[in-house]
Amino acid sequence: MKKSLGILLLVLILVSSLALAGCQKQADQSKDNGNIAEQNKTEKITLKVGASPEPHAKMLALVKEDLEKEGITLEVKEFSDYVQPNLVVNDKQLDANFFQHLPYLENFNKEKGTNLVSLGSIHLEPMGVYSEKIKSIDELKNGSTVTIPADATNGARALLILEKNGLIKLKKDAGFNATEKDIVENPKNLKFEALDSASLPRTLKDVDISVINGNYALEAGFDPQKDALILEENSSPYGNIIAIRKGDENRPELQALLKALQSDKIKKYIEENFKGGVIAGF
Repeated sequence: MKKSLGILLLVLILVSSLALAGCQKQADQSKDNGNIAEQNKTEKITLKVGASPEPHAKMLALVKEDLEKEGITLEVKEFSDYVQPNLVVNDKQLDANFFQHLPYLENFNKEKGTNLVSLGSIHLEPMGVYSEKIKSIDELKNGSTVTIPADATNGARALLILEKNGLIKLKKDAGFNATEKDIVENPKNLKFEALDSASLPRTLKDVDISVINGNYALEAGFDPQKDALILEENSSPYGNIIAIRKGDENRPELQALLKALQSDKIKKYIEENFKGGVIAGF
């Protein structure tokens, strides 16, 4: 009898020991899981974005603090051209860029073999016609020289603006791919020079008019609403977008960036600082 009681007591001790060990292991595992969760919560994510200085980089600077609160460190690299920002995103050196409109991006993909897409539209920078020699487009003389952007999409955009305002007429099917070869009527015998977009403001001292992208007009110190002889309408399809690699659309940090830029904060900044020279596109 004593022997049976002894065996039973030994079994009970072993069972209790195993149960306590299991509880301790479960507690340690819960503690470890809590530490991992806390680590994930505090882990920093770096988001690298390329942008034109004006107004894109300024808008990005405004949302840096908002993204920091979500554990995202925003690094902005400024570019003064329209080629490198897409190449470095495509090559995974940057996560996104903010400088272009969708027609330009689609044409760039075709020409360069890149695979970039739009994450969302942020704003429109109305393209305008500027001059240092005349005060009204009606003063434009026969044989005047006009500078326009050299890249295909912005060059077409410039020609479409001139057509809409009666200065030239294009072939019916020219559309977003219009070039100087598509001009079928040129009553003022305008002479066209296609140059790098960033250089267009500097040509005003030598030419009669120039059709300049909104961001470069702003960088040159122009107030588009006051200084442009002709200004692109709000209904333009050339809204500026966040461009990313195809397949990255659902990355949480990129969605956070889009949300931050499509915010009341950015809309208010645009309205208060650009007076119609930049228009919210969301």
